[in-house]
Amino acid sequence: MPAAEDAHAAQPAPQLHRVLKQRHLSMIAIGGAIGTGLFVASGSAIAQVGPGGAVLTYLVIGIMVYYLMTSLGELAAFMPVAGSFSTYASRYVDKGFGFALGWNFWFSWAVVVAVDLVASQLVMAYWFPDVPGIIWSGLFLLIMVALNAISARGFGEAEYWFALIKVVAVLCFLATGVMILFGIISTGHMPGFENWTVGDAPFVGNFATFVGVAMIVAYSFQGTELVGVAAGESENPRENVPRAIRQVFWRILLFYVLAIIVIGFLIPYTDPQLLRTDVADIAVSPFTLVFQHAGLLSAATVMNAVILTSVLSAGNSGMYAATRMLYNMATEGNAPRIFARLTRNGVPLYALIGSTLIASLCLFSSLYSPQAVYIWLLNLAGMTEFIVWLAIAMCHYRFRRGYVMHGYDVNLLPYKAGMFPFGPVLAFVLCLIVTLGQNYMAFLEDKIDWGSVISTYLAIPLFMGCWFGYWLVKRKTWVRYADMTFAEADDIKREQALKK
Repeated sequence: MPAAEDAHAAQPAPQLHRVLKQRHLSMIAIGGAIGTGLFVASGSAIAQVGPGGAVLTYLVIGIMVYYLMTSLGELAAFMPVAGSFSTYASRYVDKGFGFALGWNFWFSWAVVVAVDLVASQLVMAYWFPDVPGIIWSGLFLLIMVALNAISARGFGEAEYWFALIKVVAVLCFLATGVMILFGIISTGHMPGFENWTVGDAPFVGNFATFVGVAMIVAYSFQGTELVGVAAGESENPRENVPRAIRQVFWRILLFYVLAIIVIGFLIPYTDPQLLRTDVADIAVSPFTLVFQHAGLLSAATVMNAVILTSVLSAGNSGMYAATRMLYNMATEGNAPRIFARLTRNGVPLYALIGSTLIASLCLFSSLYSPQAVYIWLLNLAGMTEFIVWLAIAMCHYRFRRGYVMHGYDVNLLPYKAGMFPFGPVLAFVLCLIVTLGQNYMAFLEDKIDWGSVISTYLAIPLFMGCWFGYWLVKRKTWVRYADMTFAEADDIKREQALKK
């Protein structure tokens, strides 16, 4: 009996399985960024600041996201863990900061799952207007849970194909738009540069308008950071993460900028249909309108199907991100230990169940509670994403400084972000401007709408409250450069020595 007990005790504890391939990581990052923000809401950016203003805004925010992605790439390749930026924040900034970041990130993605389930009802109502929407939400929630419960590979494969559909849709849109512009597809009217000079085009509005559009554009790019979470289950993160970072960002930026240019040439910014930005308005989205101009009468049906894949992709990714963050917090002692338990397939099942419960509660709040409650949840989730971006820039800056101060060679890093320290500092400043400027116009009105202000900025005091609460309990949680550890650097040295 003792021998049997010893043998049982000697069995290794279940671990997350590194089964995600490089193609999975690339598509996870693409899938996180290409969604309804491009297919539906991109027209709103053109309508508010004109075609030239929209292109400029996408480029500026794109540069910000590029530096954030390279910062995350350096961190994730060096230390690929499921907790990603929460773990980095605890090790290189402040333990309470990492604690608050993890809980806020988990909750925000659980809310995003609920948001996407509500959006799925609107999409399905296009085809089945008489079927109760809650049926579709329940069905898609079961699908998301099943995909995440099987294994990380199940999530990765689903996300790969979801993202591939979106990429094909964008490529078809760009090809169709270019053929219309050059007269290969005849629409009876070749606008040329007409729409870039109509009215106040190409640049419309003032600084406040650009800040508001920058917020819309930044929201469109949110989700690219999920590659950092997925790195913890990548087959070869020190090679696959840098490759995904290098390839994916430029493709995403290319898709967005080219799409905006094509829309700007074909549809005047004064077209009132561009201001309709809900998934229920897919029949008049810029993508649908361009396809219809090309004679594709079923364009709305096709784009509705693409939007459905976008919604399911976002929900699937949200469930994965929330689950892995809750699991990682449990392993670090920042959440109940039960959430750290894994199945034989390496799935944190209890963390998945916990995330599903929160998503379900938020979903039902949208169905049975006042609309204002749900809007507050949406704003809370959106602002938390910006806090995550700010945290990535902070973590990278302090990581690199500590790494060098401890005598390590930056050339030994699996992936080295360029333009340091300019890159993370610029990204931090731009992100801070967009974050704080989201509703600054409310303070310039004769009477401040405090309900709107609180709804917009609620995530900030909640985040600070979590951080301060942790400090009250633990005290002295700030990580000094001298106390930082870089044990992974020695592992990387050994790996590189073996390759030679």
